[in-house]
Amino acid sequence: MKHLLIACIACLSLHAEESGKLVFSDDFNRNESQETQDEPGNGWETNSKARAKGNKQVDLQDGALRIFIHKDADHAVSVTHPFEFKDGTVQMRFKLEDAKDSLGLNFADLGLKTVHAGHLCMAIFSTKDVLLRDLKTGVMDLANYNAKKEGSLSKEAAAALKLKEKAFPAPIAPGVWHSLSVTIDGETLSAAVDEKEVGSFSSPGIAHPTKKTLRLSVPKNAVVDDVRFYFRK
Repeated sequence: MKHLLIACIACLSLHAEESGKLVFSDDFNRNESQETQDEPGNGWETNSKARAKGNKQVDLQDGALRIFIHKDADHAVSVTHPFEFKDGTVQMRFKLEDAKDSLGLNFADLGLKTVHAGHLCMAIFSTKDVLLRDLKTGVMDLANYNAKKEGSLSKEAAAALKLKEKAFPAPIAPGVWHSLSVTIDGETLSAAVDEKEVGSFSSPGIAHPTKKTLRLSVPKNAVVDDVRFYFRK
């Protein structure tokens, strides 16, 4: 099947020069040495040991990476890879298996202690829309995060948090392959699906100068392939 998607892969490369310098790519065309634990390889790590009792939640299948949440997990599946940049682009192909599935691209800096778990900004792709979020000055800012957790978040603060994200309609059908592109340029986060721009959102937290990690966040199921990181600054 993979050879039938060469045209889609080529589409992802059309704007490579303007995306920046290619610093990482992965086609997942390899095998695992066993089938009981996560073994994505090529620098990828997962949270299955800490959040799913060590149960397998990623699998290399047919030259792609299938991500699926285990019944014992207490958190969405997180598949991470280092990517240190200020401005850059992430591209990949992806497939959502069900209408309720989603795939999040979360950019983090674990050295930043003013936010929960290093969360900076995020693009979430679902079958309904694409949601772009500033997490650093939004829900993951420790003051907001703790207040929300304690139930003490004021109405004013809750209203302000709604301004830290924006959703854009996007026709992402489940069960078929799509391409995506997420770009950070200064304080602007933008997304494209199937080579068409979906929308962009600007907010101060997006401009954090040291994004260090990409997290693929999957609450249920998703499949990814042909991942590419482009560095500009």
